[in-house]
Amino acid sequence: MRQVDAIVIGAGPAGLIAGTYLARFRRSVIVLDGGPSRALWIPESHNTPGFPGGIGGRELVLRLRRQAETFGVQIVAARAEAIRPAEGGFEVGADGEAYAGRLALMATGLVDNKPDLPGLDAAILHGVVRMCPVCDAYEAVGKRIAVLGDGPLGLREARFLRGFSRDVVLLHVGDSLGAEEIQDLARDGVAAAAVEFRGLAFAPDHVDAEVGGESQRFDCLYLALGCRMNSEIAVAVGAAHDEDLNLRVDDHQRTSVSDLYAAGDVVRGLNQITVAGGEAAIAATAMHNRLRGL
Repeated sequence: MRQVDAIVIGAGPAGLIAGTYLARFRRSVIVLDGGPSRALWIPESHNTPGFPGGIGGRELVLRLRRQAETFGVQIVAARAEAIRPAEGGFEVGADGEAYAGRLALMATGLVDNKPDLPGLDAAILHGVVRMCPVCDAYEAVGKRIAVLGDGPLGLREARFLRGFSRDVVLLHVGDSLGAEEIQDLARDGVAAAAVEFRGLAFAPDHVDAEVGGESQRFDCLYLALGCRMNSEIAVAVGAAHDEDLNLRVDDHQRTSVSDLYAAGDVVRGLNQITVAGGEAAIAATAMHNRLRGL
């Protein structure tokens, strides 16, 4: 089993950018691609630096992938199942194979919680259903916005979006919202209504929701149902994390496990491509300097 300088686990923006940096530092790198990146859900991003006309997530990831490969990064289609400290670094098990690296970087991202509803995935790709108000609330200015939530996250996102439209409705699932919370929302200019998942219907340019026996139409709907961090294999070897399983890192993106680094959505709640890229650059530079020391 050949040992490389660095194994990057995850082939989304953070993993690919880190791979490019490491390769340009003249380090041998393997990037393990465990499946579609969350970035592929982006129909068109208008806040990615350098693309004032917008760029789709699929095109962006493809460009990052080509760039990494240009500098010799080896991208392997394999999903990491375990990471184990080994002599001289780490051994990563992925799809029945083992990969050895002196250092490792977790760039595994997260998975959004989505209800299993007909037409939902297509609505996301059309930009009618959205998952990140920080990314694209600007495109919803003045529109009729719904937020689908079942807890505190829905409250926060509805209030955040109120800064972009006067017509924001929090659609809460079941009994997840109390009378006092509804009154507080109303004072902030946000309406609230109970809804069931089966009462939602998606079209290419709008979302219909059955509220109180009547159908209401919205220009777009934000999912505020939380997410699951892809941090399990790092947590299994003792990496420190918060209550949501975001990995804790220092100023150089190092986890609490020696020579294991992390960058991107698996680290913190601000899930932004620019943040992932910055963290990837910091991590890759720290890894290069660590390898120099070794």
